[in-house]
Amino acid sequence: MSRSTENPDYAAFLKRIIRAYTKRIADGDIEALANLSGVVAELDHAIAQAVTKLRAEYGYSWADIARPLGITRQAAQQRWGGDT
Repeated sequence: MSRSTENPDYAAFLKRIIRAYTKRIADGDIEALANLSGVVAELDHAIAQAVTKLRAEYGYSWADIARPLGITRQAAQQRWGGDT
């Protein structure tokens, strides 16, 4: 099985985990909000790492990065382009 076939299933699994964790927190575990916020920060970091590698190692353009995200290339570059 190729990685591109596997990735949608993996993403669906991750989404199910996040929804389940959200339900657990919503059932009264207010202290776990900080942990959920940490998950958001980890996801933001993961996206930035993926964008960096896609550009540096595979040569994807900002337009290529922006297309699957439904944003403009300018927005992608502003968010993940840093000072370059």
